[in-house]
Amino acid sequence: MPARLIVGAFVLNSGLSKLKGDEGTADYIHGTAKTAYPFLESQDKGEFTRNLGAAEVALGAALITPVVPTLVAGGALTAFAGGLIGLYLRLPGMREGLRPTQQGIPLAKDSWLIGIGATLVLEELARAREQRRGRRTRH
Repeated sequence: MPARLIVGAFVLNSGLSKLKGDEGTADYIHGTAKTAYPFLESQDKGEFTRNLGAAEVALGAALITPVVPTLVAGGALTAFAGGLIGLYLRLPGMREGLRPTQQGIPLAKDSWLIGIGATLVLEELARAREQRRGRRTRH
């Protein structure tokens, strides 16, 4: 639960910041996203930023809410972080090989999010497997 709370609070805050962002914020966020993912070019920058902010708020809330299953929250975090890692891998000047440049460090740190999400998923799958084994040996 501590990892869920910490990451959830971080993601929730990031989403709320995007929802409160001005036109300059939307320009930057959409510009960065469409450079990495050209299919986003046609989306309105304000709408894109609001949708991204809303998705982050929903993800952050899912992570900090204990009734949301860990498998679901971890899977959502892993998918979201995968998109962030895509920015790191696709944006020019972010890396030299796989090593981040000074400019790429803020994006490279998102690799921690994918690691945390994958850990939540794998631990939950292992727990479910152990529970199934335990039920089989009792019968």
